[in-house]
Amino acid sequence: MKRSVCRAFIVCVVTSAFGSVAVAQSAGSGESRKDKSPYVELSKVPAKAAAKHNPLESDPDAVAAGSKLFEMHCAECHGADASGGKKGPNLRVEEVQQATPGSLFWVLTNGVVRRGMPVWSRLPEPQRWQLVSYIKSLPAPSR
Repeated sequence: MKRSVCRAFIVCVVTSAFGSVAVAQSAGSGESRKDKSPYVELSKVPAKAAAKHNPLESDPDAVAAGSKLFEMHCAECHGADASGGKKGPNLRVEEVQQATPGSLFWVLTNGVVRRGMPVWSRLPEPQRWQLVSYIKSLPAPSR
């Protein structure tokens, strides 16, 4: 009798513990449907970084240089025309185009490693700003 009560108690504790872990993991993951958006990282950029201005904003050559860099480093994932690819999301969408240059720069610099976007801090800062110039120059997606 004592053994069956003890086993029942252990089963109850183990089941409760695993159930609590599963609930804690799903609650602690913080991933709602909105969080699953590939653009959610733009909302997580620190305010100081988001407020940065693109020093190459008025440079007429920055978009062309950024286009070449995009082709070399980004097109494989985001598609040749930046409308999304195998791995990377569409960069022509409103979420990206409405983002501040500083936010885009921050995401480029820090990457989104858990979603597969590499850290691009090894690119010189002017090249990252050229990429931002190019991304901001992209037209809206065609419907």
